[in-house]
Amino acid sequence: MGLKGWYEANIMPRLITCACSQGQVMKRRSAVVPRARGDVFELGCGGGINHEFYDAGAITSYAGIDPHEGLLEGARAAARAKGWAADLRAGRGEAIPFADASFDCAVCTFTLCSVDDPAQVMHELRRILLPGGTLLFLEHGRAPDATVRRWQERIEPVWKRLAGGCHLTRPITSALAGSGFAVEQLGEGYTPQAPRFAGWMEWGIARKQT
Repeated sequence: MGLKGWYEANIMPRLITCACSQGQVMKRRSAVVPRARGDVFELGCGGGINHEFYDAGAITSYAGIDPHEGLLEGARAAARAKGWAADLRAGRGEAIPFADASFDCAVCTFTLCSVDDPAQVMHELRRILLPGGTLLFLEHGRAPDATVRRWQERIEPVWKRLAGGCHLTRPITSALAGSGFAVEQLGEGYTPQAPRFAGWMEWGIARKQT
């Protein structure tokens, strides 16, 4: 294993888990994740960070995928600690390994920034949702301020290599709306105490249009 492989296997997952579980980030998770209902699928479930926010009494079944085995083990441990059954598999959002119309709800937090093909992932999310199903999202991405965007564009090439392919400049709500979802935005803004180039977030509910 070379240095790059060692970093991606051992250091990068810890950095991502730490960054994605800071206080203000967890506060925003707590405004989104508890809305999950019915048969629930989580894209990028690695680490299991969202488990503490799920209302187990409102969820019939829970499944998820993540491409990183190390992070996936964390998710399985979190599921065991919560005491619920979970179908957690290795996989990528471009080819979700579940049948059409399998879920009432999908959850996607800080994941669309790092997928290879966002349009294909959104297509897959629509595919696995039942008609009228909901996608709960909380993502960071392209800032509305020109000065911040310029910094995002400068930093992104290095940032991607350090942060598991994470992009800083991807649009969020507008991309979901352009992919066949009816979006109800619950909030947006810069994360307090975070660098502005990485701190712009949008969160809400995207409903599959029938």
